[in-house]
Amino acid sequence: MGSDKGEINYHGIPQREYMYGLLDQVCDKTFISIRAEQKEQVSNMNSIVDLNEHRGPYNGILSAHKVYPSVAWLVLACDLPLLDLNTLKQLVIRRVPNKIATAFATKESGLPEPLVAIWEAEGLQQSIVHLKNGTSTCPRKFLINSDIALVYPENDDVLINANSKEDYEKVLLKIKTV
Repeated sequence: MGSDKGEINYHGIPQREYMYGLLDQVCDKTFISIRAEQKEQVSNMNSIVDLNEHRGPYNGILSAHKVYPSVAWLVLACDLPLLDLNTLKQLVIRRVPNKIATAFATKESGLPEPLVAIWEAEGLQQSIVHLKNGTSTCPRKFLINSDIALVYPENDDVLINANSKEDYEKVLLKIKTV
């Protein structure tokens, strides 16, 4: 994207604040995963500093799990500008706690979205074993090969990741038509 995706303004506030606000409406307690140098930028939010023990998206997820190892984590990436409260509530309502995770998937791909998912504590423990075995560092591959619940949103567009300038422009057009 060329800039911090959490700072992009799609809804009148930085995207990280928008996503934090959504989570705050459906979770008992909300945190933002950050790098140590971002602490000042998010002083008005509960945060967990990444421990840098794992690579990629697992870094933030497992850093949070290490701080609170017995809870489930509703994980959201900050680059989902079309995600809304009703969609998030759909995921929470359809949570299956006896599965490793409950994850959204698009109807088109059918693949779990590890960064729009509720990870159960047991699933995160199994992720650590998975990572130690060196099979893969990809949370999606872990979910594909695990006992999870998939939830399909009413509209696949809510799962669009804005990772490029082109994605940003496309999302802005969709937001204006809503």
